Amino acid sequence: MTQDTALDMKDVELNELDQEKVPMAGGAGDSPNGGAEKNGVVKVKLEDEDEKSQKFTGLSKEELLRVAGTPTWVRVRWALLILFWLGWAGMLAGAVVIIVQAPRCRPLPAMEWWNKGPLYQVGDPATFQEDGAGNIQSIEKRIESLSSLKVKGLIIGPIHVTKKDQIGETQLTDIDPNYGTKEQFASLLEAARKKSIQIILDLTPNYHSEKSWFEKTERESIVDFEDNVTEAVNVWLERGVGGIYFGDSENFPNASSFLSEWGNMTANYSKEGKPRVLLLSTSTVHNNLAGPSNETVQGTLFYRFLDAENKKNFSSLGATIKQYVAETGILGNSWMVGAPQMRHLASMVNENLLRVYQLLLFTLPGTPISLYGDEIGLKDLSGLAAQLSGPIMQWGEVSVSNNSPQIATDVNANVTFKGQDADKGSFLNVYRKLSDLRGKERSLLHGDFALLYNSDQAISFLRSWDQNERYVTALNFNYEGEAELFLKQDGDKELPEQGTVVLSSNPQRKDGDTVSLKSLKLGAGEALLLKYPYSG
Repeated sequence: MTQDTALDMKDVELNELDQEKVPMAGGAGDSPNGGAEKNGVVKVKLEDEDEKSQKFTGLSKEELLRVAGTPTWVRVRWALLILFWLGWAGMLAGAVVIIVQAPRCRPLPAMEWWNKGPLYQVGDPATFQEDGAGNIQSIEKRIESLSSLKVKGLIIGPIHVTKKDQIGETQLTDIDPNYGTKEQFASLLEAARKKSIQIILDLTPNYHSEKSWFEKTERESIVDFEDNVTEAVNVWLERGVGGIYFGDSENFPNASSFLSEWGNMTANYSKEGKPRVLLLSTSTVHNNLAGPSNETVQGTLFYRFLDAENKKNFSSLGATIKQYVAETGILGNSWMVGAPQMRHLASMVNENLLRVYQLLLFTLPGTPISLYGDEIGLKDLSGLAAQLSGPIMQWGEVSVSNNSPQIATDVNANVTFKGQDADKGSFLNVYRKLSDLRGKERSLLHGDFALLYNSDQAISFLRSWDQNERYVTALNFNYEGEAELFLKQDGDKELPEQGTVVLSSNPQRKDGDTVSLKSLKLGAGEALLLKYPYSG
């Protein structure tokens, strides 16, 4: 239908309407809508479609050229150009200022696996099974449980062939058949490796006697013996152990000269991306092998023993820790409570202080070392050293035989790994939490150490690294009374007003609670770990 046809039909429709219903005209010949009205018929004027199609096409090229050459447009162009370069230069200068003034991140120290988590000393494999007949295979069966503790290394042995005080019967490269075979040892190494755990082998030669390195009068072939020790270090490193441990190492003949040689051997085996460690302990609490002259020995870790037995005054503890850290650095120490006789923690300290020492070990600058069973509070039998009395590890999965030495006392009754596994507040799970924190928090892993408070009954220190959260350890060794600590940092550094509770042995404190750092009150025998953010 055409437009004209549509209009004619509209005219017809309007003519048929009753004249009274047609609206009045607004003026002579005009409709209200601007259309022409004739004889009651309204005609609408339609817009020409050609007019709709007309659009503004902008200035032509010639017109643009004429405008661009005018003085006004030239000035505008120059103004915009200058503003652009000024803005660019300002942003560049701002970026430079931000880079220069921004705090620089400290380079991370070189760390090896023994710096990243605790070491766990199994010792005699026989004691690591509840029937007292443990061996290499029984240790392998417990790898999964040990992995839950986040330990990085197991110190096992000695397991080599020897007879008490008989230097000629000592074969440092052969495994005692009572403990297993070379194939079983290789299987243990592989199982541990899959869980990111390294095996450190104890090569202390005369381990059936209190004289670890034989009496001088019995050294019939001292030169051959020294050569055998060095050969054994090489053989076991070649077999894939993560490190070698020597107990009472200060009594090894010519210990100082051999120390460098052993360290070089472990360093040589570390070149293929498999770092090895030489772990040394002495018969004295103060390790006289460790000192500034030994700082160049690569891959060497020294035991540091914290005296705890019958200790009533802790005023020298802070100074002792500072001295040890100064001697071998943050990552050159390993810590154990007690003396090299390897007594269990629960046998040396009051039970109300177990968590105090547990927190101390895991927050000191260095590698914590625990004896098997320390994670559950296992005690020695008859007050003897663990290596002599051999308390059986309490897994809680099988009944203890009536012939087992463990049945001779109820000192470890109800102390089992299985019994504490599901209890969030157990000694075992606090061990796990501390081990996990230490492994992932840089301030605890390799942070600086600063003593905040030290008295005869309490100590507090700060661990900090670069722009990471700071951690404050506060310990009250007085298990019979409260202690108030006034924390202060050396120099002009100020502590914040408050810290946040991370862990406390006091059940009244909850994780996330805020505590004053200016006047810190600890309950009797309380172990408290706090944190606060880096403030610039």
